[in-house]
Amino acid sequence: MTPIEFAQKYDLEVASEGEGDVRNISGIYCCDLLSMVMGRAKEDNALITIMGNVNTVAVGVLADVSCVILCEGIHLDDTCLQKAKDQAVCVLYSQQSNFETALKLAKELGLCS
Repeated sequence: MTPIEFAQKYDLEVASEGEGDVRNISGIYCCDLLSMVMGRAKEDNALITIMGNVNTVAVGVLADVSCVILCEGIHLDDTCLQKAKDQAVCVLYSQQSNFETALKLAKELGLCS
């Protein structure tokens, strides 16, 4: 499943499409401590977080995640969003919690029933 497909199915807002229509989500990494994300997120994971700042975009690029999903209604400011677009980072906005968002994605990926 691509990030854009996930967003369409579960009514997430696509803030920055990036490569979200061509990359598949291979797994999930939920964390708000960006130093941990850098060392532990795997390529093509969906990064699920509430950390809506420019460092989150940078870590998404470094970890080569398929998308960044900001939960709890958190949004990037205009400068951060432009950085995400410049770096082709797919950014999605969810109104739900990290847990609820991750659970839906995990079910879609067949990681749980």
